[in-house]
Amino acid sequence: MYYNDNTIIYFNGEFVNASQASTDLYGQSLHYGYAVFEGIRSYAVEGKAKIFKAKEHYDRLRHSAEVMKMPFNYSTGQLGELTYEVLKKNNFIDAYIRPLVICTPNMSLSKGKESHLAITAWEWTNGYLANKMRLMTSNYKRPNPSAFHIEAKVSGHYVNSILACQEAKDNGYDEALLLDNNGFVAEGPGANVFFEKNNILYTPARGNILPGITRATVFEICSELKIPIVEMQFTPEEMYEADAAFYCGTAAEIVELDSLDGIAFKKQWEETLSSKIQRAYKCKVLEQEFIYS
Repeated sequence: MYYNDNTIIYFNGEFVNASQASTDLYGQSLHYGYAVFEGIRSYAVEGKAKIFKAKEHYDRLRHSAEVMKMPFNYSTGQLGELTYEVLKKNNFIDAYIRPLVICTPNMSLSKGKESHLAITAWEWTNGYLANKMRLMTSNYKRPNPSAFHIEAKVSGHYVNSILACQEAKDNGYDEALLLDNNGFVAEGPGANVFFEKNNILYTPARGNILPGITRATVFEICSELKIPIVEMQFTPEEMYEADAAFYCGTAAEIVELDSLDGIAFKKQWEETLSSKIQRAYKCKVLEQEFIYS
């Protein structure tokens, strides 16, 4: 699904065939989830691959490695150049890119002594999430920010996401909505959440969420379109009264939400400001002009 015998990746200083790349079974990353990663998209812009917000993503990858005490010496510029080379070697244009920083063998509970960088990619047509997602408020909570660096994109954090997502699917829903430890809405398993009411957009405040790069792009779009946004704490019950809601993330882009816990949002999607934000986001990643109407 993700690679074949011809796929080329960057791993540990070399461009190698994906099917021949290997890692050590005694690594901290495998045993303890002690790894950091990014999810990045490239799009067809004037017939060529253009990575959307490469600097922001690779700045965050370097930050994640730093707060996790992982030795990592690549610059943001180097990471971007290597990624374009991976795309070129695979003839990818519309692609999902997954850089991953893993640690070398070390069974002790101490910081990594050395790290390896992998940059993988595969062709992408936004198959991660589809519109009109039916959400369930999960029984799993987001990790306590006093226990984890939740602003870092750490592999081990996503066990929480797997549990919440599978719980929702097992109960007949499309996706989960996770709360923080105080019962306020936090985010989805792999996306930030917004809801719209009376032409105002609301989203959880920072502190208990991974503040995504797509989330920041939504803020940019709302500033350009003069759509007010409020960052605040709110409960699922407050979301029940929303006119519309959406998830956003690099893979998901802007995804319309149909309902929460069986309660449908009030407006037709095409009548909402959220729909305009969805269309404006698509124009932004493709570097096309968006006409607000």
